[in-house]
Amino acid sequence: MIKVGIIGGAGYTAGELIRLLLHHPEAELAFVHSTSNAKNLLTDVHEGLLGETDMKFTDRLPLKSVDVLFLCMGHGKSAEFLAENAIPANVRIIDLAQDFRLSSPEHDYVYGLPELNREVIRSARHVANPGCFATAIQLGLLPLAANWLLHDDISVNAITGSTGAGVKPSATTHFSWRTGNMSIYKAFQHQHVPEIRQSLAQLQPGFNAAVDFIPYRGDFARGIFCTEVIRIDAELPEDDIVKLYRQFYETAAFTHYVDCDLDLKQVVNTNKALVHVEKHENKLLVTSVIDNLLKGASGQAVQNMNLMFGIDEHAGLLLKPSAF
Repeated sequence: MIKVGIIGGAGYTAGELIRLLLHHPEAELAFVHSTSNAKNLLTDVHEGLLGETDMKFTDRLPLKSVDVLFLCMGHGKSAEFLAENAIPANVRIIDLAQDFRLSSPEHDYVYGLPELNREVIRSARHVANPGCFATAIQLGLLPLAANWLLHDDISVNAITGSTGAGVKPSATTHFSWRTGNMSIYKAFQHQHVPEIRQSLAQLQPGFNAAVDFIPYRGDFARGIFCTEVIRIDAELPEDDIVKLYRQFYETAAFTHYVDCDLDLKQVVNTNKALVHVEKHENKLLVTSVIDNLLKGASGQAVQNMNLMFGIDEHAGLLLKPSAF
């Protein structure tokens, strides 16, 4: 069994991660660290786990007892934690923050998007889990980059549920403000754009067009619905483009090209990503949908763990969407 530790156990992503690991056939949750919740039951914070565990949070760091450590802290906190604590060399790390997503000679973290880096992840000691928006956006663009079809600026609109803002309440997450409402934030300046550009350049070296991303806050709890508009050769048949997408994702464990129109209920509460393409003269409309807490965070982190330990990529992740 893979022995697992979690640092920063009180947030939404940690709650989903705990839920997945408690039922993972080849993993055992050794400890969940939270200084502010030490000695409290996990179910005091994550009430959806009632009846599933009587485990308690701890403020101890029994790092020698685990094979892999998940870091579920706020952005910037992972690097801080690692600088202050000596992690045994044999312990693998999966960071869910953005601290190590950009390649640098100062760290050895592999960017953990399986559809892009599956084989490298298999041998990685340290993995940087992608951002939720970044995951949805990249999955809509990677097949085009792989075939050198990105030449002009890319227009992206994506809407996320309130869980994307984290568990700590703020002015834009309160029910009374969010319900029946919609708003833009961080237009053209979202922190996930650099990692998106990095991945596109990995497949299409020299890519330097803009990724014009407009993020929206949505009137729902979870999920990301993303549309991308890309200028493309008007003479290139839509069927040929669809074929490129099907071929690119034919071996992907959770990402699927589909012919039907997409909606969030097709993926919420699953680790699936669905992608759909339409061609309109010289423009390509790509739609992609994911659950921001699963394929956009904790589900993808477990998928990366499975790859790192050489077990079935689907282990612990065969979740089904609700019918309603």
